[in-house]
Amino acid sequence: MTAPHSVVDPRPAGEREFEVLDPATGTVISTVPDADAAAGRHAADTAAAAFPGWAATAPRRRSEVLAGTHRLMVERTEELARLISRESGKAQADARAEVAYAAEFFRWFAEEAVRPDGRFGTAPDGRSRTLVAAQPVGVAALVTPWNFPAAMVTRKVAPALAAGCTAVLKPAAETPLTALAIADILREAGAPAGALTVVPTTRPGDVVQALLEHDAVRKLSFTGSTAVGRLLLRQAANRVVNCSMELGGNAPFIVCADADLDAAVEGAVVAKLRNAGQACTAANRFLVHEAVADEFIAALAEAFAARTVGPPSDPGTDIGPLIDARAVRRIRALVDDAVGRGASLAHAPAAVPETGSFLAPLVVRDVPRDADLATTEIFGPIAPVLTWRDLDDVIASANATEYGLAGYVFSRDTARAVAIGRSLDCGMVGVNRGIVSDPAAPFGGMKQSGLGREGAQDGIRAFQETQFLSVA
Repeated sequence: MTAPHSVVDPRPAGEREFEVLDPATGTVISTVPDADAAAGRHAADTAAAAFPGWAATAPRRRSEVLAGTHRLMVERTEELARLISRESGKAQADARAEVAYAAEFFRWFAEEAVRPDGRFGTAPDGRSRTLVAAQPVGVAALVTPWNFPAAMVTRKVAPALAAGCTAVLKPAAETPLTALAIADILREAGAPAGALTVVPTTRPGDVVQALLEHDAVRKLSFTGSTAVGRLLLRQAANRVVNCSMELGGNAPFIVCADADLDAAVEGAVVAKLRNAGQACTAANRFLVHEAVADEFIAALAEAFAARTVGPPSDPGTDIGPLIDARAVRRIRALVDDAVGRGASLAHAPAAVPETGSFLAPLVVRDVPRDADLATTEIFGPIAPVLTWRDLDDVIASANATEYGLAGYVFSRDTARAVAIGRSLDCGMVGVNRGIVSDPAAPFGGMKQSGLGREGAQDGIRAFQETQFLSVA
């Protein structure tokens, strides 16, 4: 694969660029154009010009483009995984898994593109016919985070293009190279010019505001923090732009007294340490029944201690660096605060490389419920453990947060686990498993964790308008 390039149309010489850094070493990987508000408006113009032609393209043809993109991504798994590892610090195994997951969105929505969503019938009074059809909403502005630089892109781009929309993608400044590489692959698979325009930038506020103020932009799909999501919703209100929001989380991981502890520990490792804990669905609070707490903590600490922390270039690495040094400092402060309030480390932290933004995974026990470590989205490989005795109390505790994205429940009694899951204010619940994401399932949260759903049939509908015709 050749080095990815910006698909923003060329502009005058001397335009600003910014460096993309390797978080494992701090070295420069590449430089990319640094879009400003004018570039954002230009990208929206480009998408608007391409929209009528792409919307009129036969669904079968749109499907073929998406299917071809899936095929090319799978063929280039190793190249894409290396790129993801370099710019995000993700361990090689995690990066390969992300490529497979990301590519699957193109296959799923290639299949959804040819399933028309509409209906025809007779009005109850018999005097007219009712025709309901789905139309593409228009130009979509897509804003993605750094933690899954491929999957967060494809989860938005694939349904937007399947629906007949064109899109402008603003990837995170930390990880623009993967987004640019996917755009190149999409174009190679047959997507026309303007179907997807990528605008890397270190000035996201200016660029996204320009997109939201553009007359052609009718959709915003954002993944990021709740604080930024609230700001964007206020800006989108000015033009009543259709919004989908996938925001922050504080996922409870409930272990019942009758849980299979081997399965619970295995699930906890996946739910906590995937991508070094830098996932919105990551287990954030481990709520463990007091009868099995000591055994669970000992087993989880042993599993954490066995994980190798190191550079993503090393095939034996399980956990790579965090995205930057600020993240390390923030998380260490959370742990120090909890320990100062009575919590304790369940094991000694493993050794980590001296250079780069590395953090050893830790299990922290006896964490006070109101400690920042238990109430803040950690976004790192730290597992705070709290114990419980009463089921109603633990459900209330699990729901005592403004977030409601994901949750996890472990019990040998599946019916009981499902009942507990149904009681959680979470958009997604893993029952006896530590992962909840699937392209064929609706992804999204409740409360302050977002609006709308991605994936499944919901994903394409998010980029469609319903039109009703009353026919005599």
